[in-house]
Amino acid sequence: MLALLTVGCMETAPKAGDASQSAPAPTNSGPSFGNASPTAGSSTSNKANAAADAAAYKEVEYKNASKKGPALIVIPGEIKSNNASFTQRFLPNNIADFGELELSQANFTVLERANLGNLLNEITLAYNLGNVAQARKTMQVGKLKTTKWIVKFDILKAEQIAANTKGFDGAAIGGLIGSLSGTRAGSATGQVVGSVKTDDSTGVWLIGMRYKIMNANTTEQVAQGYKELKMEVGATRTSVMGISESAKGGVGLDTMVQRLVQTAVWEIDSKYK
Repeated sequence: MLALLTVGCMETAPKAGDASQSAPAPTNSGPSFGNASPTAGSSTSNKANAAADAAAYKEVEYKNASKKGPALIVIPGEIKSNNASFTQRFLPNNIADFGELELSQANFTVLERANLGNLLNEITLAYNLGNVAQARKTMQVGKLKTTKWIVKFDILKAEQIAANTKGFDGAAIGGLIGSLSGTRAGSATGQVVGSVKTDDSTGVWLIGMRYKIMNANTTEQVAQGYKELKMEVGATRTSVMGISESAKGGVGLDTMVQRLVQTAVWEIDSKYK
């Protein structure tokens, strides 16, 4: 199985201004950091950074972010996939963390799970079982009284659906050229061709997420939806006369889950706020 690689993002440090000119006005762009890697600026660094930039976190401009959303609690959902690569990395709380982050970005009033203490387990159990009496009893405590929605995100699918590999090994052709040519130049050409080796491999995953919104007072379902995204990971390697080049990467599982949450929250924000 192809290894999944999650790559970090680096930014170039800002350039210092001309000392003879007045200092520029401060900006609100946030801090920037230099790249201390010894390979910074090289072709390998540029390619790796380009791949990292494509996979880096990007904020979503939610359609109705200017409108205040109802108070809600995100409870841990379920991971129903049996894929070991996924279940070993993720727990329901990881996905709920992404949910709290994005719902807050969309201007919903989120009561964070960390502030609920032991009540979180009671709330989760009551709404997963549809226990109306227990739900109403639990939601009468403190800040919980103003809660309108209970939201959960479930992973229903996480599977590698396709894989493809191809390669070239010039040893056989190089040997044939060298033996048939009968000349020194032909033998040299055969050695060059024989040293060529290329390998490419690509794997495609499908990851599906369901979101569910429940009425905080009745446990009844308000809305639900399902979102599915495709993830591609790959690797390539080329070697000629002892000179090699390789690359591997793609969007990692963490990034895919966060993008699925963003897609689900965008729909919640645009349809149900």
